[in-house]
Amino acid sequence: MRIFRILIAKPGLDGHDRGAKVVAHALRDAGFEVIYTGLRQTPEQIVRTALQEDVDLIGLSILSGAHLQLSKKVIDLMKKEGIEHIPVFVGGIIPPDDVPQLLQMGVKRVFGPGTPLSKIVEEVKSILQEGVASTGGS
Repeated sequence: MRIFRILIAKPGLDGHDRGAKVVAHALRDAGFEVIYTGLRQTPEQIVRTALQEDVDLIGLSILSGAHLQLSKKVIDLMKKEGIEHIPVFVGGIIPPDDVPQLLQMGVKRVFGPGTPLSKIVEEVKSILQEGVASTGGS
């Protein structure tokens, strides 16, 4: 059975990563291989890590209010590097009015504060199953 690799990344300048670490641990405990970038990563560093680690999914944790700009930059760089097929989810302080914009730019799911970890794990499994089904892979 294949073990999916998930990159949890903290773009931008905010220094709060408790949520990212909690999600990373929950995903690891659910059987995924999780790579955590640490704080203050640039979009370029995140995309480079995704390429180097050959990940199946990228999770961005953003609390700074720059979620639209940072997510767009990451997705644009992913397109430039030819890895736009890797799904992206975003978690953090995301105003509900911004969720449709994130989804429209290609983000698969958005998780706000208080989202149960069990829901995040199930949604991640769903995203990865969609990817496997669309590529015919296993």
